[in-house]
Amino acid sequence: MLLRLPTSVSEARRCVAEGAVPVGGATLVWATWQRDGFPEQAMSLRELAEANVVGREALGAAVVLHRIDERVPKVLRRAAAGVGTGAVRRTATVGGNLVGSTLRCLLPAALVLRARARVLDAEGVHETGLSEVTAKGPVLLSLHWRTPVASAYRKLPGESGGPPPLVVASALHADAGGRRRLHVAVREGYDVRDAATVCDGGPGPALDALRTTAAFGDLPAAAWEAVRDQTTDLLHGADGA
Repeated sequence: MLLRLPTSVSEARRCVAEGAVPVGGATLVWATWQRDGFPEQAMSLRELAEANVVGREALGAAVVLHRIDERVPKVLRRAAAGVGTGAVRRTATVGGNLVGSTLRCLLPAALVLRARARVLDAEGVHETGLSEVTAKGPVLLSLHWRTPVASAYRKLPGESGGPPPLVVASALHADAGGRRRLHVAVREGYDVRDAATVCDGGPGPALDALRTTAAFGDLPAAAWEAVRDQTTDLLHGADGA
């Protein structure tokens, strides 16, 4: 297997056009490659500047999880810190987690940040939503968002050998007119659901509005309790800041 290490977007685009397979998430498919055969060409983005950015409103796909620090919002930082062990976080990347993993531990945080993705294909670079990233598995270059007013993240304890633990992520945003919108995402098992609502009236009306959405209308009681507790704390904290 030839591993290619592009140093520019144009070179990475050429690699894609020539059939190189991205190695983000490779640790998860290694056994499959050993069984079915390795690709002729693979591509790593670790030398590509656009894929290694860590900033207040951007995060590159080649960034390993242990590098995600106070420069990014709390919800994303805590999501990354809760993935696996320290050894895993030193090798797992943002792109591998979002595109190459079925758990997609960073997805709830990215959703509530209203992140947009920059992806690469044979035609070039374009911006898209997270739904395309998770559905089509493109070559992810980076995530971009606007800084929220406040954010929160909680990963509940899971049972050994059981389903993935429940995750609740939330973020409070302010639009240009000063109105506040609350965005909440829940990972239950392998499924991630999210919804947003205007929240100028405090936690009570915001929770009532969320409960009537298609995403959260049938949320199990234990998961809804976690949403209620986190949302209430987040909004009270933002009001008191």
